[in-house]
Amino acid sequence: MPRYATAIHWFRRDLRLSDNPALFHAAKEADRVVPVYIQSVWKGAHAWTGPGRQAFLCGTLASLARNLEHLGAGLVCRRGDPRAELESLIRETKAEAVYFNRDPDPHGRAVEASIRELCHAYGIACQDYQEAVLHEPHEVLTGSGQPYKVYTPYSRNWFTLAKTPPLPVVKGLRLPEGLDRGRLPEPEDWGLEAPAELLREPGEKAARARLKAAVDQSLSHYEERRNDPAADATSHLGADLRYGTISVREVYHRAEEARAVAETERARKSIHTFQKQLAWREFFMAILHHFPEVLETDFNPDWRGLEWDDPAAGDRLERWKEGRTGFPIVDAGMLQLRETGYMHNRVRMITAMFLTKDLHLHWRLGESHFMQHLLDGEIANNNGGWQWSAGTGADAAPYFRIQNPWTQTSTYDPEGIYIKRWLPELAKVDPKRFLAPPAPGTRLCADYVAPIVDHKVEREVTLERFKRHRAGAEGRRVS
Repeated sequence: MPRYATAIHWFRRDLRLSDNPALFHAAKEADRVVPVYIQSVWKGAHAWTGPGRQAFLCGTLASLARNLEHLGAGLVCRRGDPRAELESLIRETKAEAVYFNRDPDPHGRAVEASIRELCHAYGIACQDYQEAVLHEPHEVLTGSGQPYKVYTPYSRNWFTLAKTPPLPVVKGLRLPEGLDRGRLPEPEDWGLEAPAELLREPGEKAARARLKAAVDQSLSHYEERRNDPAADATSHLGADLRYGTISVREVYHRAEEARAVAETERARKSIHTFQKQLAWREFFMAILHHFPEVLETDFNPDWRGLEWDDPAAGDRLERWKEGRTGFPIVDAGMLQLRETGYMHNRVRMITAMFLTKDLHLHWRLGESHFMQHLLDGEIANNNGGWQWSAGTGADAAPYFRIQNPWTQTSTYDPEGIYIKRWLPELAKVDPKRFLAPPAPGTRLCADYVAPIVDHKVEREVTLERFKRHRAGAEGRRVS
């Protein structure tokens, strides 16, 4: 017999039917289940999202609704404050339990605490589950029980822990009779204009197809090809993991199955390198969990108060956002981001370090811009990546290790294939000219802007600022 006559499953960042712990247990333990998504109410602009991301979310919710209808249910949509909307549903349906999967971000955890209080006040069960990660932050600690601040020892511990296998797909659900489902969200609800098209198909079916393609085609070559921005050789699963159209458990175990049957040591190593990226993802989530202040300030307190330029002084920030810096590898990445909602990870590092080390603009400006455009933008990973590039974060690149965009091009796009794909005005330019700045007063071609800064000069400015700040900090400690 079911434990509950009616239960609510609150969809959040777990928009799928397969390997969904909270939904699986709700379906198993309740006679009727109310699968609900609660839409946020902000309008116009948001520091952490934008039109492409919201369109992808809407497409994913539409796909989820169709999948739920095939099970005999459907997706209930509400709009407003999660606590208020769930309280209304509890009263309307006489629900005896609320099920949800835990969120890794500080805001999500604060909302969860409120929902637990709500359930307690109504005397009903509150069932929450691990879903967004393979291992939650409290599971991966040092021998003294402290959080890791460096990736390598974290990952060594992470890989020793048993990885829970995926749960079966939910086979059937029954809604309470007469329940108003509401309507599915649309980008216009947030005052946003939907993009003409999404270059990445949303939904669980598309996510599973991307996972299959990654396992069959990409992962065995991941080690040697992942840093080539022109190769398109990464998994492209970031957005699926962010919105939960596929589970991290399934991604890890499918990769592990492929590694077990790989025919060469090179292929096995390559697949393991991909799995390390999953560990990086959870390392940064653990950093955000243990040190939530990183969303407001530098992780490394030694660099708090470091001098940054005023973004309102001149147009450097806008030119970076628009891909008009005169550094081809940087501009190609920024245009790829604007046009597709994606940027190759190697180029993310190059563009981030250019903003912070060549333009001397605060990493939080770039962090927000990426989150507004990246379909796969994950708050913890995005913050960790930006602070890594700025030299202020956990396990960050040392401040004196400043990437040169010209030599980065020589290493990762020597033939200019990626650059020419996104900067057609450079199509007829000899790619060898992308490997060093043009002579002063000249351009790579008439239709392309001259570099807005001299990298060698700005590198010295950055080094001087970091050294001066460190000396000042040491002086304050002595006094």
